[in-house]
Amino acid sequence: MSAGTPSTASAALLGVAQIVVWGGSFFLLTVLAAPIHADTGWSLTWIYGALTVGALVSGLLSPWASRRIARGQGRRVLLLSSWLVALGLVILALAPHYSVFVAGWVVMGIGMAGGLYDPLFAVLGARWGAQARNTIYVVTLIGGFASTVSWPALAWLEPELGWRGTCLAYAAFMAVVMSPLYLLALPPDIAPASAAPPRPGADRQALADVDPALMRLLSLVFCIAAILMTAVSVQIILLLQGTGHSLTAAIALSALIGPSMVGVRVLNLALRNLHAIWMALFSAVFVALGMLLISAVPAAAALGIVCYGVGNGLRALVRGTLPLALVPAHAYALVMGRLARSSLLCQALTPLVCGFILSQWGAHATLWLLAALAVANAGLSLRLQWYLRQQRSTGPHAGAHS
Repeated sequence: MSAGTPSTASAALLGVAQIVVWGGSFFLLTVLAAPIHADTGWSLTWIYGALTVGALVSGLLSPWASRRIARGQGRRVLLLSSWLVALGLVILALAPHYSVFVAGWVVMGIGMAGGLYDPLFAVLGARWGAQARNTIYVVTLIGGFASTVSWPALAWLEPELGWRGTCLAYAAFMAVVMSPLYLLALPPDIAPASAAPPRPGADRQALADVDPALMRLLSLVFCIAAILMTAVSVQIILLLQGTGHSLTAAIALSALIGPSMVGVRVLNLALRNLHAIWMALFSAVFVALGMLLISAVPAAAALGIVCYGVGNGLRALVRGTLPLALVPAHAYALVMGRLARSSLLCQALTPLVCGFILSQWGAHATLWLLAALAVANAGLSLRLQWYLRQQRSTGPHAGAHS
């Protein structure tokens, strides 16, 4: 593990890199789906389905990326991921028919497996252990502006260049800026000559050092949080309209999520010594409170949205810092890969499942189901806190960091 930690400036560069990569992948279709539909005639379901394919590929390949990161190749993984996302954008721009469009998302999915929050957190944790916590805070604070920056930029480019030209322009931008960001922010990877070759079964042994009960709990907490975040991101305007709000009001209410997320991350900078298990509990409780208010008291939807935004704003911090506090340092990158796989698979399937439930049973039933999941996640977070108390009462955990 390297001495020192990245400077605040380096952490800020990594946050900017996250804005760029999220804008060119997960957030891309929020702006470009309608122009793509208008130009090609492909249904919106098929267009979003291509993103689902990309997310599935990303989830399946996340453990592979984590193994490379655990072996000291983190900066290489991040660099390669940015080039692959840029290449995927070029394929999208040149796609003559839908199958090539999907192929572009497959390439982008490979890139996302090594370039989004989870692999970056794995790189930071594998190299600096618990000392990476403050860097993760800065990265998520700046990365929280991804939609705020990327959506207007894409919306500005599309009328001038068309959706294909916008994809090409974004790909060129990534090709120019991403490598310098990573090269400036991160030290070189461990040289192959000085790095010990991986022992046969070393990855399996590292994961065996993590309590299976802890892995199950972490996976459930992260998966449910990912389901809730994806469902709200995709369906919140329709859900609010289904509870009696006008389209204008639903859009205005939804706009409260972003400032709430960023605001709580700024506040959290003053609470750096708060243990990650408490952050996880606060995140789950605020999300549950927000979903219950939106479901049960439509008149209090604004307060519910703010509560949800606070909880979801903490979620990205929890994703990086909670495993860092609970698992052995040598297993952190591998654990992050496993957790990313299950979370991304859930994210990929959520729009389809949530859309089906919404169409069959309506907004009220969908909201109450999401609220029930949020309450269950708060209970699981309490269970995690109990797990940590048990570990402390029986002796310090091999990888715990306070």
